[in-house]
Amino acid sequence: MTILERDQDKNGLGQPAPSIAIASILLSMALIAVGNGLMFAYIPVRLGAEGFDPTWAGLIVTGLSAGGLAGCILTGPLVRRVGHARVFMVLSALIVLSNAAVGAGPHPLPWIAARALYGFAICGLFIVAQSWLNDVVANAIRGRVMAIFYVAYVAGLGVGYSTLALIDIRAADAPLIGIAFTALSILPVGLTRLAQPPAPQAASVALGRAWPPVGVAGMLAVGGLSMTISGFAPIHATAKGYSQADVALLLSAMPVGTLILQIPLGWISDRTDRRFVLIAASALAAAAGLFALGFDGGALAALLVIYVVWDGASESIYSLASAHAGDRAGKDDMVALSSSLLFAWSLSSFVVPGIVTGLSAVYGTQAFIYVAIVIATTYCLFVLWRVVMVRPVPATETGSFAPMTAQAPLPVDLAFAPEDQRGRGEL
Repeated sequence: MTILERDQDKNGLGQPAPSIAIASILLSMALIAVGNGLMFAYIPVRLGAEGFDPTWAGLIVTGLSAGGLAGCILTGPLVRRVGHARVFMVLSALIVLSNAAVGAGPHPLPWIAARALYGFAICGLFIVAQSWLNDVVANAIRGRVMAIFYVAYVAGLGVGYSTLALIDIRAADAPLIGIAFTALSILPVGLTRLAQPPAPQAASVALGRAWPPVGVAGMLAVGGLSMTISGFAPIHATAKGYSQADVALLLSAMPVGTLILQIPLGWISDRTDRRFVLIAASALAAAAGLFALGFDGGALAALLVIYVVWDGASESIYSLASAHAGDRAGKDDMVALSSSLLFAWSLSSFVVPGIVTGLSAVYGTQAFIYVAIVIATTYCLFVLWRVVMVRPVPATETGSFAPMTAQAPLPVDLAFAPEDQRGRGEL
């Protein structure tokens, strides 16, 4: 029996092979990432060019984080109400509206609202896309597919960041490009006969349960680290007087660290106590932050290397902490665990940028570097304490590491039916 025959629906209409369905989702999210990366870089540079105080850019990052928190909480109920396909289209439309509002001109208050709308939509799109992949992908290849998913999105962000160097910063080029790529992202999904996944399970946040402290603390740490570094690096670089092309190069280089550090760290973590690797990653993030402070405002070449390592080490905490939490949880706990980790990540990604914005108004835009150093150092010491106090999980009982990016929320529906009940074909 062919893959297509195994995917036929009850009406006899052949569903696309899983490989086609997977490719359509990956392509859609990669296209969205290009526009999103460009807009992420464009806003602080445009505000700086117009003479606005950097505090406004910080408030916009905080607004984006607030929208992301709402998206992580509300997407599940929306999908259960109207289904994955409709929610995907609606959220894509909200990103288009957000970019259109930014394209109307540099007005900080409307931009805060527009980016909050974007934050809501992009977090929702990630949850919908991951849920869709979880439904169509066979158990045996799920880890590889999700790794490709994250790599495709991070690569798209890098392309979007680099595009900043090619546009007229005072025109509406960036919002228009963002709108175009978002519209294009709808086509692969809209033109593919993707099977509608079943409604996801209700995500119950159970922070009161005894979840692995290192995993939960890791989500709290990396939510703040990721939004602080990626959100405030372009704000600070602009305030320091780096050119539009310099900011674009700095941002486009940072995802390289995510791609090159996670694989070796993950490989090591599968063969030893993951907490040792988490200590190394957080210590590397703290050290890179100190170097970023020491070379602040200096040669761009040195900052590129520092920020690549800084971003890569910080992003690695996300996937390592998630894997560690999964090692210590039972199969029946996975939905509640992932929901709780998602909430912790979302809460931190909202609270910490707000704190950084307030500190920046008093101490200057370099405040984000100090905050990132404190977070990474505190988490490193906490994990070290847990290593001393708690025995490791035996290597034979741990799961496999999967690369992730802290730019995307964790999937919340991680409890899958057995393969023979799902009726899905292998690739």
